[in-house]
Amino acid sequence: MARVAVGLSGGVDSAVCTLLLKKAGYDVTGVHLYCWPPKSEIEKDRLTRAEWFKKNGCRADEDRASALKIALEIGIPFKELDFSEEYNSKVIKYFYDEYEAGRTPNPDVLCNSEIKFGLFLDWAMKNGFDYIATGHYAKLLSVSSRAKTVLGPPAKAGSRLRSVLASASVADEVSLNIPKDKHKDQTYFLWKLTQKELAHVLFPLGDLLKSKVREIAREAGLSVADKKDSQGICFVGNVEVREFLTRRLKVKTGKVMDIEGNEIGMHDGVWFYTVGQRGGWILDPRTQELKNSRTQDGETPIYYVISKDAKTNTLVVGEANEAVKDLFELKETSWISDTVPRFYGDMFVRIRHGGELLRARTQGHACRQAGIKNSRNQDGIHVVLDKAVRGIASGQSAVFYDGEGECLGGGVIQ
Repeated sequence: MARVAVGLSGGVDSAVCTLLLKKAGYDVTGVHLYCWPPKSEIEKDRLTRAEWFKKNGCRADEDRASALKIALEIGIPFKELDFSEEYNSKVIKYFYDEYEAGRTPNPDVLCNSEIKFGLFLDWAMKNGFDYIATGHYAKLLSVSSRAKTVLGPPAKAGSRLRSVLASASVADEVSLNIPKDKHKDQTYFLWKLTQKELAHVLFPLGDLLKSKVREIAREAGLSVADKKDSQGICFVGNVEVREFLTRRLKVKTGKVMDIEGNEIGMHDGVWFYTVGQRGGWILDPRTQELKNSRTQDGETPIYYVISKDAKTNTLVVGEANEAVKDLFELKETSWISDTVPRFYGDMFVRIRHGGELLRARTQGHACRQAGIKNSRNQDGIHVVLDKAVRGIASGQSAVFYDGEGECLGGGVIQ
């Protein structure tokens, strides 16, 4: 019987993930990952744990209690792993450093590669587990068959879920694909994973809609069946990015410039803004009067962030037609397959989670070389979009897909 360590967050998705695997005949252990805040963060503020949680709206204790309750309801062993110091040094530091440098980071991507499918997966392998599983909405397919969801060894004979939790050989290369529930698709956050990690990963929710997940939870009498989904930064909880940033990055007044170099307003610090953002700064009254005088058909021109300069603490803004672009460069590219894709035929890219799949083509050494073993190389790749769009932000991930919904990999926008 295959052993699976399930990342049990305390929400409905990981709960149903756990339930499905147990019913399918796997030997399941629920593992709650405690990642925020670390003890050092609490001590720095000279507060008790309870005081710190109350002040910062932290729900870590509630999530742990919920995860433990789920494990008891399903009837599986429960364990907690404390990765809080590692999360602070690897993910949170990166988060603040990138914003301070004027970029817009993607902490969820790093959390997945470094914590969930890094430290957690390493722990599971060292402790005799065959797989880890999470409640991510993503689908793994065997490249050889391209027909069955990859979930490891055959499920228990006679299980009514065997048809859902189909099996494939671990030796097969697998592809990462957009799930059935396209509105919940989380493949964007998984582009740094490779065959090494995916050979030991299960995604049981790949063929389920969110509504079905909640239905399964209700039928099983799980206490989290109607629990709201968490929002915000991974593991930190329901906190606005700006609010979280102000804990370490303070207000620093700077100039807002238009694309012609005219000063038209003031802002609170470039780290509080992202490329493509609409408004959020104070316009000079004279600029407002100019905008009003240019009103056509009753519509006042709107400004968007075009670029940020962290060294001078300057925002450059422009109107909608000035804020779009169709070309950008990537670094830190990583491919899910063992070979770098050639990108023949249709190819699409996402520049934000839940964003439109944009038709694109690539230019660059790394994309033209087939047969190169997977690496997080530094070779520049230029991405050319078929149409210009707003909000291509340095530091965000650009994730590639083929025309059938397979996630190929990605990189970090420059």
